[in-house]
Amino acid sequence: MLLTKVITIRIKPMSVNNAWQGRRWKTSEYKAYEQEMMLLLPKLKIPEGKLRVDLKFGMSSRASDIDNPVKPFLDILQKKYGFDDKRIFKMIVEKIIVKKTDEYIEFRITQHN
Repeated sequence: MLLTKVITIRIKPMSVNNAWQGRRWKTSEYKAYEQEMMLLLPKLKIPEGKLRVDLKFGMSSRASDIDNPVKPFLDILQKKYGFDDKRIFKMIVEKIIVKKTDEYIEFRITQHN
């Protein structure tokens, strides 16, 4: 089926918090990643009000899902810059295939109109 029109499904979107039973704990790998990211992220002033976040992930594996790095990275951005992700009203996510060792994350946070 060729998608030529907008499809609307009238159902309440499920929160990741409701999708899993029990608590989730950070792995040692995630803790190290978070610590490194906190050092690498530059100082930024986050705009007030609604936000738009543009993300580009350079990934070396074609099998990587586009959404897998989103939540951990957003959580780190929130921690670094002191904003709540409920303020994000638009997000554009792009996956680029790169050579191994050329992986990267590119992002921009702007005010959403």
